[in-house]
Amino acid sequence: MRAKEIRERSSQELQGLIDDAKQSLFEARIKNATHQLTNTSSIQKARREVARIETVLAERKKTTRKSGGK
Repeated sequence: MRAKEIRERSSQELQGLIDDAKQSLFEARIKNATHQLTNTSSIQKARREVARIETVLAERKKTTRKSGGK
């Protein structure tokens, strides 16, 4: 998912997305440790997805503080 698509979603949707992305990252790490993961790039993709979502949430929090909490 691109950053533009992420910014169009609500904060509550993003929290759900970040939970899903972290779960898939965890599962990929477990599969990698047990040598069941065939596509190791999925770990990097999941990490980047989590980072994108956290970045958008941090931007929103920052703009909320600047505007006085409105």
